[in-house]
Amino acid sequence: MTTTTTTLPAGCPHRLDGTGSDVHGEAAALRAQGPAARVLLPGDIPAWSVTDPNLIRRLLTHPGISKDAHRHWPAFIEGRLPADWPLRIWVDVRNALSAYGDEHRRLRRPLATAFTTRRVRALVPHVQAITDALLDDLGTAGPEETVDLRARFAWRLPLLVVNAVLGVPEHLHDGFRDAIGLLFATDLAPEEAAAAPVAVYELIDELIAHKKDHPGDDVTSALIAAAEDADGRLTTGELRDSLMLLIGAGHETTVNLLDNAVVELLRNPDQLALALSGEVGWEKVVEEALRHQAPVASILLRFAVHDLTDEPTGIRFAQGDAIVINFAAAGRDPHVHGPGADRFDVTRDDHSHLSFGHGPHLCLGAELARIEARIALPALFARFPGLRLADTPLQPLASFISNGHQRVPVRLGRTAG
Repeated sequence: MTTTTTTLPAGCPHRLDGTGSDVHGEAAALRAQGPAARVLLPGDIPAWSVTDPNLIRRLLTHPGISKDAHRHWPAFIEGRLPADWPLRIWVDVRNALSAYGDEHRRLRRPLATAFTTRRVRALVPHVQAITDALLDDLGTAGPEETVDLRARFAWRLPLLVVNAVLGVPEHLHDGFRDAIGLLFATDLAPEEAAAAPVAVYELIDELIAHKKDHPGDDVTSALIAAAEDADGRLTTGELRDSLMLLIGAGHETTVNLLDNAVVELLRNPDQLALALSGEVGWEKVVEEALRHQAPVASILLRFAVHDLTDEPTGIRFAQGDAIVINFAAAGRDPHVHGPGADRFDVTRDDHSHLSFGHGPHLCLGAELARIEARIALPALFARFPGLRLADTPLQPLASFISNGHQRVPVRLGRTAG
């Protein structure tokens, strides 16, 4: 990238659909406008939505692109962002997700130790045990009873796993389950959006107080120690926001991965048969699900530190421009995946995707999410070989950030064995 001044012709920005009614239709419409398109966020906040995977990779590794609104978004710095902007929590927080440069490395370092390959793989028996217990619970339903698989399986498994990693006590599980999802909703009224992080912070403060009284070998205890260290490695605010990041990201991404993978396999029984027969490994199934249905459709926000132009495309990002990364569009780019990019196909040669990000902000929990899916999916279909979708329309989440369903009604059929 250079600092030349080529710019795109002015055009009417597309107002992103806060209800998330057609994430992939909207992604295709944005892709048709070029590698990046002008959009309006709720509250008519202008931004770019970047849909081209190669441009996304260049931006996510470019030193002139920041995630720190406090330093690099003039609308935020100058107080032009409404105090009740519904998505404000995404730029107010101070954690590894929103930091830049040395600050990002400082805030990411204590989190990264919790997600080393060794520590994540050591969780496999625990993930298996949670999966088996949830399947046992599902099995109490009648074979023709309609069951919400998202609520009873896809939602609960990642929450229980991340809570184990963080050391969240059982009495807080339901509270976090009910509160976290609202952080990703993009159709809330300002007062509803303002109440969502308040509820999460109350739970986080209760968690911190509990872990101070009952420290353990868990991530929360380690972060508390970093905040209480004489060197001041974390402030109290950074501690709270880091826990919000871990609980939110560690949960929502995997919930939607499991949700979408089950739905696509049930809608495409030929693809499910390939996995069940062993002709295609579950690793490929998981990667195709991540490509075809990015669990996070679009992620907020990045900012141009200075004027810069992407030479291959000629697109000019002015200093302070806000940037949305559209992972859903990138996963179905026909230049990468051909004319069948919209098709769920576990046999395709190239399952490449950016659903866990790229560059310095690559998702720390990516390997854990993959492990959960590789364990949960074959176990689910082995236990319930007659599993099928109920005759109920699936409704998407009301979000252009989180890509999943409000419910996944299924009938379990007979239990194996």
